Amino acid sequence: MFKKILIANRGEIGVRLVRACRDMGIASVAVYSDVDRCALHVLLADEAYRLGPAPAAESYLSFDRVLAAARASGAEAIHPGYGFLAENADFARACADAGIVFIGPSPASMDALGSKTAARKLAQQHKIPILQGTIDAVATLTEAESVAAKIGYPVMLKAAAGGGGKGMRLVTSAAEMPSAFALAATEAASAFGNAAVFLERAVLQPRHIEVQILGDQHGHLVSLGERECSVQRRHQKIIEESPAPRLRPATRAALATAALAAARAADYYSAGTVEFLVDAEENFYFLEVNTRLQVEHPVTELVTSLDLVAEQIRIAAGAPLSFTQDQVTMRGHAIECRVYAEDPAQNFMPSPGLIRRLRVPSGPGIREDSGVYQGWNVPLDYDPLLSKLIAWGADRDQAVARMRRALQEYELAGVGHNLGFFRRVFSDPDFIAGRTDTGYVSRLQAAPEPAADPELERLAAVAAALSAARANAAPLADPAADGTASSNWQRAARQAGLRGMRP
Repeated sequence: MFKKILIANRGEIGVRLVRACRDMGIASVAVYSDVDRCALHVLLADEAYRLGPAPAAESYLSFDRVLAAARASGAEAIHPGYGFLAENADFARACADAGIVFIGPSPASMDALGSKTAARKLAQQHKIPILQGTIDAVATLTEAESVAAKIGYPVMLKAAAGGGGKGMRLVTSAAEMPSAFALAATEAASAFGNAAVFLERAVLQPRHIEVQILGDQHGHLVSLGERECSVQRRHQKIIEESPAPRLRPATRAALATAALAAARAADYYSAGTVEFLVDAEENFYFLEVNTRLQVEHPVTELVTSLDLVAEQIRIAAGAPLSFTQDQVTMRGHAIECRVYAEDPAQNFMPSPGLIRRLRVPSGPGIREDSGVYQGWNVPLDYDPLLSKLIAWGADRDQAVARMRRALQEYELAGVGHNLGFFRRVFSDPDFIAGRTDTGYVSRLQAAPEPAADPELERLAAVAAALSAARANAAPLADPAADGTASSNWQRAARQAGLRGMRP
């Protein structure tokens, strides 16, 4: 087993990896850019090395700087987390050339599956259903217009080299194609250093369902169930759950079979995710393979009682899987909310700034994977994900109820955030019934918000006043009418106009 691992990432996944190393008795090495000098993953790691300025190209995406930090620290392996270098086959090769283990799949598997166009070819060869479209990237606007005219609009343009909703554009007519093609290619080049895009027929309002796979270097490969990821904004997931609700057992089994077939075709090992679109009749179509740990891996961990990061580390060290497919047991239901510094009223645009108040929920069935703390200044330079709030229940109803309670307890001030949006979602009848698809967020945003409960508004005013009182360094000795000092609670209640309330 490794004695020291360098974590080539930041934020909540950096913290998650530090904690996994500590659980396993492995020393952790953090790396950071200048704006992350006091980030939580840096504070928690055993060692930390500066990479460079804030731009990712000069820090977290720099092969040379990450490998130099690994050599200086004596790290035997590098865990890339997700994003940045996690799906870069060339970086995995550079690690091997430097004598450092890359904690992830082989470069050959990443080549076969990491490119969406290469993965589509592989799926087609192995009779896994794919959407009608191009197998290779489209080289020019003229080619894209020609293909779209043949298969019919709407179509989807997608970056060939990466995911996360970047480089994706829905095109509903020929008139939209020139600007959509230019924007998709520009965004793909910026996000992945590769402007290549491909085109496929669009399925309107499908469900987005993915299958978690895990394999070792000895040929053992298992499926760990599926996740429903249909609640998305700007083609990026914000709520994920496992198992997927309202899915026929036969479809569930067929998705797992197809996912394992794709992985076996590429001799895959480590953690990975095979993604599918599912239409209203539960026909499904291969989308892509994420050759890395997913943001939403905690929901699978909670329903399987497995530690996917620890499994990745053991696999990279050469250990075989300690269980078989027959021994995988799914228990209960888990749901995850991605808490972002963003403004839902402004199309979920980033809202960086200083976190002035932070109180995270807890209690039965609640887990929070965070990368921030009160007093941290959320930078504009990176994805504004702050934390992931996960609820587990014996069934979906209990998981939803626990998440609703946790969202009510969550306090975050100083930056814009999406907690209010999540509170609305978890009170929405369609979500509660599991009636979601990739158009759900747009429909919810377009619908009028329910009338506010006056009592809840008054209680929120009390909570806000109490938060302000806690943040005030001076003692709150507001004299009561009889000349005695009132409690902070009484003062806050009076400020909110709530006479006679007690804690």
